[in-house]
Amino acid sequence: AALRRTDVILEVGPGTGNLTVKMLEKVKKVIACEIDPRLVGELQKRVQGTCLANKLEIKVGDILKTDLPFFDACVANLPYQISSPFVFKLLLHRPFFRCAILMFQREFALRLVAKPGSKLYCRLSINTQLLARVDHLMKVGKNNFRPPPKVESSVVRIEPKNPPPPINFQEWDGLVRIAFVRKNKTLSAAFKSSAVEQLLDHNYRVHCSLHNMVSSFLISSISVYCDLHTDFNKSKKLILKSLMYQKVFQKCLKEIPENFKIAEKIQTILKDTGYSEKRARSMDIDDFIRLLHGFNSEGIHFS
Repeated sequence: AALRRTDVILEVGPGTGNLTVKMLEKVKKVIACEIDPRLVGELQKRVQGTCLANKLEIKVGDILKTDLPFFDACVANLPYQISSPFVFKLLLHRPFFRCAILMFQREFALRLVAKPGSKLYCRLSINTQLLARVDHLMKVGKNNFRPPPKVESSVVRIEPKNPPPPINFQEWDGLVRIAFVRKNKTLSAAFKSSAVEQLLDHNYRVHCSLHNMVSSFLISSISVYCDLHTDFNKSKKLILKSLMYQKVFQKCLKEIPENFKIAEKIQTILKDTGYSEKRARSMDIDDFIRLLHGFNSEGIHFS
């Protein structure tokens, strides 16, 4: 973590404080989040009456339900059931932190760093790597714990991309979720699901409806403005009138024909972008960015 004297550290699951005390000796402050009140008591006793006590802040409760404070780095040993939601809670946190050193179950850690084509490559892999640089630091054997767990662990380093990619994450995740439901299927097959077609059809109609409402509002506003301001500069009036007719034309283009079929539109976009026969398991971030742009440019959205 390359801790600095000026750092504020967020520690999740400090336990009895073995690592906490080591960090308190090196940093400005440690904010420790612990859900077990008994362990909170042990940690408080450990620093009570020492010069470290004023540098420790303890938050009691579920980290997933807690608003994260400002911090420079995060250190955590996480149970499997909260690993994924906590990673994305971290990566969507603002302001940005420098890095996080996290210990996970081995398989989860390997999924975080998996690359396209790997057996473990999944939605978790690509979503994490979109928002951060992820490195596998070390393996931790189960015999290092008392009592020893049933699985091996690994430590990873996560460094958020700052600035983040200019992508609507909800849109992105909606696309990736569909593609990775059956990552070995072609995208053409994955998008033939009736549930997917119903969702995208609904989103497409909402998009067109909103576009038309905005156009109508602008047209009405322009007409009223021109009528009320008779002394308005003629050239500017012509520009506004031109804009009005342009909006009418755009509205006509966006009207949905009676025989419209979302399935045909989806398959056309997949073919036009060149991803119809591609499989999610082998697609990288750039591939999904291009595919998302292809859908969005045709008015199809995923959130």
